[in-house]
Amino acid sequence: MTHAPNPPCQPLFWAALAFSAGLWVGVRAWRPPSWWVIAVLAFVLAAAWFVSRRAWMAKTLSLGTWFLLAAFLIQLRAGPVADPQILALADGRELTLTAHVIREGYARPAGPGSIRESIDVETEEVESEGQSRQVRAGVRLTVYKRGTEGVERRAPSPGSDTADVEKWTSEAPVPRLTYGTRLRIRAKLHPARNYRNPGAFDYEGYLQDNGVNVLGSAQAERIEQLEGFSGGRIERWRTRVHSSIVARIHQPWPPREASLMDAMVLGEDSFLQSATRTEFQRSGAYHVLVVSGMNLSILAFAIFWTLRQFRLDPALAAIATVVVSFAYAFVVGVGAPVWRAALMLAIYLGARLLYRERNMLNAIGAAALGVLIADPHALFGASFQLTFLAVLIIAAIGAPILEQTTLPYARGLRLLGTTSYDLHVVPKVAQFRLDLRMVGARLARFLGKRAGLALPAIFMRIAIGLGELVFMSALMQAGLALLMAYHFHRATTMGMPANLAVIPLTEVLMPAAAVAVGLGYVSTTLAKPAVWVSSWAWGGIAGTVQWLGGARVICAWPCRHSL
Repeated sequence: MTHAPNPPCQPLFWAALAFSAGLWVGVRAWRPPSWWVIAVLAFVLAAAWFVSRRAWMAKTLSLGTWFLLAAFLIQLRAGPVADPQILALADGRELTLTAHVIREGYARPAGPGSIRESIDVETEEVESEGQSRQVRAGVRLTVYKRGTEGVERRAPSPGSDTADVEKWTSEAPVPRLTYGTRLRIRAKLHPARNYRNPGAFDYEGYLQDNGVNVLGSAQAERIEQLEGFSGGRIERWRTRVHSSIVARIHQPWPPREASLMDAMVLGEDSFLQSATRTEFQRSGAYHVLVVSGMNLSILAFAIFWTLRQFRLDPALAAIATVVVSFAYAFVVGVGAPVWRAALMLAIYLGARLLYRERNMLNAIGAAALGVLIADPHALFGASFQLTFLAVLIIAAIGAPILEQTTLPYARGLRLLGTTSYDLHVVPKVAQFRLDLRMVGARLARFLGKRAGLALPAIFMRIAIGLGELVFMSALMQAGLALLMAYHFHRATTMGMPANLAVIPLTEVLMPAAAVAVGLGYVSTTLAKPAVWVSSWAWGGIAGTVQWLGGARVICAWPCRHSL
């Protein structure tokens, strides 16, 4: 008599749910901090007392501890608040700012004969009407350079040797606005404004989360570079590597392809045109333009698979994959989504190394706890919610269904010519293998024994793979539709057919583009095959998006939410 295996244990997943519930309650029910501390201590002591007496009560009290701890943290750590001094000065008057760059930008055309560059700076001193004030605040500054003809044909990028850059800098010498550079700027500031439509995108909150308090604009001729450096050395190194890769991407690919490679591989969307964004949004494939967990997962799988093909020890392959994944997340610098994916990957491969059950729900819970403890307010952002809901749908719904349906047949395709392997599979899969061998025997009369047996197996692998892709795509579209409509007021029905083509092509493009960039530092000739493969994949993605972006049916949120 066989016994069903014990159900997998996922304590970290339930702890993450309790922690999330505590955060939600904490922002709505304020209590003195001492109340939460006393409650946490009481629950911890009670859980310890019940461990040897009532295990189920100890588990319940442990979840309650996570709940109370979350409510305490969310009230202890208030969200970012704009500096009132800088808000008082952001009334359109001209100010003199002493500041340093905290986020680099890239020059882009802004109409005939002008160039625009957007950077973030942190002010050190603000001078207004002869009075100077020590003010620490973040400013998103748009820098304009006018009077240069012809530069609108191609946007120069830092590190480029293009004639546009030379012409721009020769006409009006402007300091390179790199990270840590100290500047004196004559600029006008104004506060960010949200659309007043109910449920509209919280632009003010987005800027606050990124350390930006106000917006500003300045002419390039009115920027003066100062001596010294202000910032972190590690961040300076990261931005230099990031800029170097962007410049490298713009060498082998034409401008339009390079702009998409920037976005998909490195998370740099400075060169994307609004028309391109709109096409991807309408087709339901905009997620491929944003570096997220999917991009990192594709690269990680490619690295791990390649290392294993060279017979590298699984432990070393896993460690190398995790190290490269964290390095990629660091260089990309797009924030929480990539770091969440890197953390989940590390947990998953770590469990693999320790020969523990690789429970994806537990990995999701561990990653969620790590992110929410570091930043409790992340729970209320669309990025966190969409990322974890997508992974949860795959791990909790999609994967178990496939485990019971297609996966046994996919595993049954192994060693198809070995009849003794039939004893290690369930009867229906053994019958499936027998049927394929019968088909292969018929084909062997025309193709030979080896080809006749391989052809049915290849056909079935493709059929099962396409079926799983269709199922997962439909499941993801259905599962994310409500949240997408809530946050972005749009749920496109073209998402499923678009992703059926875009996701496999992205799985080709990401590794090929990474190889092309890496080889580009050695030799442009060596990089050409990888460039050709990535360009082919890009052409398929662009064609799919353009076609489905026009043939769409959009289910919009009620009219009161429209702009």
